[in-house]
Amino acid sequence: MSLTETAQQIRRGDLRIPLGAVLLIVALTAPFVGSRYVTHSLIIALIFMLPAHGLNLLVGYTGLLSLAQAAFFGIGAYTAGLLAVTYGTPFYVNVVAAGLVAGAIALPLGIPALRLRSTSFVMCTLGFVIIGQAIAKNWISVTRGDMGLSSIPKPHFELGPLSFTVSGTMGFYYLALATGVLATLAVWAIVRSPAGRNMIAIRENETLAESVGIPTWRYKLIVFMISAVFAGVGGSIYAHYLTVVSPLTFQMYYSTTMLIIVLGGGAGTITGVVFGSLLFVGLTEALRITPELRMIAYGLCLLALVFWFKKGFSPLINRFWDTIGGAK
Repeated sequence: MSLTETAQQIRRGDLRIPLGAVLLIVALTAPFVGSRYVTHSLIIALIFMLPAHGLNLLVGYTGLLSLAQAAFFGIGAYTAGLLAVTYGTPFYVNVVAAGLVAGAIALPLGIPALRLRSTSFVMCTLGFVIIGQAIAKNWISVTRGDMGLSSIPKPHFELGPLSFTVSGTMGFYYLALATGVLATLAVWAIVRSPAGRNMIAIRENETLAESVGIPTWRYKLIVFMISAVFAGVGGSIYAHYLTVVSPLTFQMYYSTTMLIIVLGGGAGTITGVVFGSLLFVGLTEALRITPELRMIAYGLCLLALVFWFKKGFSPLINRFWDTIGGAK
């Protein structure tokens, strides 16, 4: 590494803390600046960031294209909803249970699916979404069919003498923000670990990775389960926010949205997923009040990806980072 490159890295490192502080201030003050509907849009973006992080581990770091995230998102939503409505369990129990149930169901699904290759694997994961929606519609004694689950309680916390319920839009924003930050840190820890380097090795050349002793199939199965856990947690928060869950939670639109977040933001990058969630979910949700403008903006973003940003917006983010870091 040259002295110039080293100096650039030092400058970027020096700016990393103040820039992070500015972004943190913006995130914390966002509900006070924007309207309630803008805050709602940010909540939806933060919720969808969770399954997108899980999908990024699968697509961006391990090289497996999956369309099953909507299935695990729906499983998490129904798990949390059923526990809350039927047994009155607290929010934090529902969130943990939703993640664990989604991960546990991913195990028997992933064992046969991960033995398939490329297109066959993608079609198999698409089948999981269709099956999940069919079960939600037809297992009426549990899921109530098309009527879905309603009156799911808002998150309630009891911290010693303190007891409060997160019912307002602003309170739920900070809950979603805290969950999103924790999920982002968890993904960062995973990809920076030796397991993360092995995942990247599998993505780059699975045959070579296996030849040096990496148990590739076992890693892919574990990542598939971790990806499902992220989706399940996101689904549980989604259920508690909307207080309603229906078979529409399994719709294919959610899987494609999560995939666009990852590919559009930049597969294999954490900042790309954060940016993609805000752009492809937050912006489009905020423009829902103007359907024509919403679809035009969404279409222009997709066209920009196809023609100018084939690797997503992450190269643009990196270029911006180099600029503020003083790169020449």
